[in-house]
Amino acid sequence: MALQAANRPTAAEDALNEAYSNQIGYMPGDGRVMAARDKLFDELKRGGLPTRRIEAWHYTDLKTLLRTVPTVDPASSARAVAAYVAQSTRLAIEHGRANVIDSLPEGLTVSRLSEGLSDGVAADGLVAFDASDAIGRLNGSFVTDGFMLSLAADTALEAPVELQCVHGGGQVHSRFPVEIGAGSKALIIERHLSTGEGAALVSAVSDMTVGDGAELTWVIVQTQGADDTHLGQFKLAIGADANVRLVIVNAGGKLVRQEIHAATKGEGSDFKLRAVNLLGGETHTDITMTLGHDLPNTTSTEVIRSVVFDRAHGVFQGQIRVAPDAQKTDARMACNTLLLSDDGEFSVKPELEIFADDVQCAHGATVADIDHNHLYYMMARGIPEKKARALLINAYVAEVVEELDDEALVEALEGTISDWLENYG
Repeated sequence: MALQAANRPTAAEDALNEAYSNQIGYMPGDGRVMAARDKLFDELKRGGLPTRRIEAWHYTDLKTLLRTVPTVDPASSARAVAAYVAQSTRLAIEHGRANVIDSLPEGLTVSRLSEGLSDGVAADGLVAFDASDAIGRLNGSFVTDGFMLSLAADTALEAPVELQCVHGGGQVHSRFPVEIGAGSKALIIERHLSTGEGAALVSAVSDMTVGDGAELTWVIVQTQGADDTHLGQFKLAIGADANVRLVIVNAGGKLVRQEIHAATKGEGSDFKLRAVNLLGGETHTDITMTLGHDLPNTTSTEVIRSVVFDRAHGVFQGQIRVAPDAQKTDARMACNTLLLSDDGEFSVKPELEIFADDVQCAHGATVADIDHNHLYYMMARGIPEKKARALLINAYVAEVVEELDDEALVEALEGTISDWLENYG
């Protein structure tokens, strides 16, 4: 087998093909699961890694940017670290292997994905989102473990749940099918980090259904290694009168693509996206979102704040589709970028597709440097320039995470931001 594309397969495509062939017989999965894996990988082979000719990947030419793929090393290991927020229920995946689950809060049911793959329960989840879904196909082909979560109806979790994915290099693929029951409330932290020095290829797919009247805050904290590739996908169906807040902090990785695919499935639902991109060196970080307002009286807001240093390249693509029946939709999207280098780049592509006539929809984008009047004001009061710049940048991005109502989580996120800015501010 060899990855087939319009052009000759790249070294990365050949490496993926070899990795898949070598793992056949070792990956968890019954006959249904393995058939789904083969189908997904065959689609990936025939199409090849996406190039800029595919509209959804226009600013992230994965075929060119993904130059090498590390081998799968069964001997590699990584140990879980302390919880991001104290008192959290921590569910750790150590280099692709889910830990044994101990005590859980009442109303929360968790099982290891590897068990669901082995008995075929998780087979239906191994599907591609659409024709351009390279992440779904890659993850579905290689995923070995993760957690399946179910929160019972009318359950309010008192402490956060942390899904901690830690690796030591190589390839790691995880998945999180999640069901949030009607009327429930939860804060879940999805955390990705590296504890090794070798380069890694990481993929992670979170696929969730949020019941009517539920409240979910989902936080993705990505602090991968300087040479790592991180391919993430967040799929969401929102029930009637449900509220979902997704917060993303990208503060690591060499090549990062985080997709969000959300759809309103009930009237009165609300979706909020807040994201912070911290980009330095020669990193490439892409957040791509599709949001479908399918029913009347739904709302959404998206705020993306990015900071670009050195030769880094950032991307935000946001597509909002308002269906003909989705009257009274209120959807607003804003992407704001601090471009602090002549060699840095940030590409923005907001899209509105509106097929209803009684709606309020808007989008906007700005790119600017630090306000030098503000910088001069602080320096005139004895603050060194580097410290003054760091304070201004910190205030600019921290404003996004300060919307959260969990003080411990806000403090942890601000710490991650401050630590990153120590190197670049």
